[in-house]
Amino acid sequence: MNKYQKLAGNTIIFAIGSFGAKILSFFLTRLYTGCLSSEEFGSADLLYQAVNVIYPIVTLSMADAVIRFGMEKKNDMRSIFTVAISATVMGLALLALLSPLFNLTEMYGDYAFLLYVYCYFSCFRQIAANFVRAKGYVKLFALDGIIAILTMVISNVIFLLVLDMGVIGYVMSFIVSDFLSFSGLCLVAGLHKYLDFKYFSTRLFKDMLKYSAPLIPTYVLWWITSSSDRWIVTAICGKGINGVYSVANKIPTLLMMFTTVFFQAWQMSAIENRDDKGLSKFYSKVYGAYSSLLAIAAAGVILFVRPLTYLIVHGKQICYTLVDFKIETNFLFSYHYTPMLVIAMVFQCLCQFLSSVYNVKKKSVNSMITSFIAAIVNIVLNILFIPKYGAYGAALATAAAYASCFIVRIFDVRRFIPFKAGNLRMLINTVLVAAMAFISIAEINLAYLWLILIFLLVTAFNFGAVLSTLKKILNRRGEAVDS
Repeated sequence: MNKYQKLAGNTIIFAIGSFGAKILSFFLTRLYTGCLSSEEFGSADLLYQAVNVIYPIVTLSMADAVIRFGMEKKNDMRSIFTVAISATVMGLALLALLSPLFNLTEMYGDYAFLLYVYCYFSCFRQIAANFVRAKGYVKLFALDGIIAILTMVISNVIFLLVLDMGVIGYVMSFIVSDFLSFSGLCLVAGLHKYLDFKYFSTRLFKDMLKYSAPLIPTYVLWWITSSSDRWIVTAICGKGINGVYSVANKIPTLLMMFTTVFFQAWQMSAIENRDDKGLSKFYSKVYGAYSSLLAIAAAGVILFVRPLTYLIVHGKQICYTLVDFKIETNFLFSYHYTPMLVIAMVFQCLCQFLSSVYNVKKKSVNSMITSFIAAIVNIVLNILFIPKYGAYGAALATAAAYASCFIVRIFDVRRFIPFKAGNLRMLINTVLVAAMAFISIAEINLAYLWLILIFLLVTAFNFGAVLSTLKKILNRRGEAVDS
């Protein structure tokens, strides 16, 4: 089996295990918009975003160090797991001491304890899941994804539909899912066997921390880029509009669903082949196919943005927001913001792919610096655009931030792995997809006809790059060809 076939095989396993689960998660949006008001959904989304930024700080980003160091055969897996768990326990203890501060904030005061419990189980689940993946238990990792989302669906039905617990029920469903996932991974993979403090290595801890420490601000900066607009939209436009804007972010996550499945397999392949003489060509082929498929998928999502919106949201909720005047809207209006957020997601997915170079070469500082650029661009443009254009401005600022990060990274990463990036192809794809976004938002005459024509053009333009890599996968001698 050549490296292309192994990448494809792992991608298929992850897809079987998690794609159906991710689709279920996607359709949970309809449950949320049916059971929660736009203001409640806006508050729930802010709690979710808060945990996303807290957990890498609390764990010292050890989940990333686990996958990177765990795939180096020279390291003892007992030492890696013990170091990661020890760091997490210390971080959670510190968070427990600081958690009363949440009570002082209006936004989190009513949910301070719930926020801590959510973060607690989320931290351990991330460590366990990445450890299992580093051990090569890809089928177990995929199965865990299915179980996690099924328990979340059941919990949501119980807490939101049956018990009508609102925001508390929303957060409780994540807690139950993470707890059962962590427990299942521990039981099936026997993770308790790897937790032994006599294997705690100070040297390994320092090495892992040297790698993971720059990723802490990276996560925070990435969170700022992806989530700061929610807080500014809430402050200027109100929780109701933020709720609608949060729903608009759900459809672009379709792209992230596909790419996350692939990236989980790609990250393993990139690390495994880090010393391969043909690594540059491997990157060139895979990146070319990846960026082309991403362009086709983005064009497809924009083409079907309205029916997708009608499919996943409940349109009866009405929200009222007082800025200079009263705005009356509902969740269905979210499709107006989605096309620009699709473009933002494309650049985010490309940035994620390029981060694998930093992972392979252990250049986490570079990852931090490029993320800082995106965060600064995002904050500045949010402050400039949101007061004038509302949630439209937030979507534009997010797209510009991810695009700026991509531009810097595409030149930076090739200093470490000199692969072909196809910049002209990327420029043409960006122009075509941006044209689709403009047509969709502006609702010009014969809009749908234009969208179909451009979608077909994007597909035809990118088909060759996809086909080239597909031949590599089907060619049993592909390994020899690349060497």
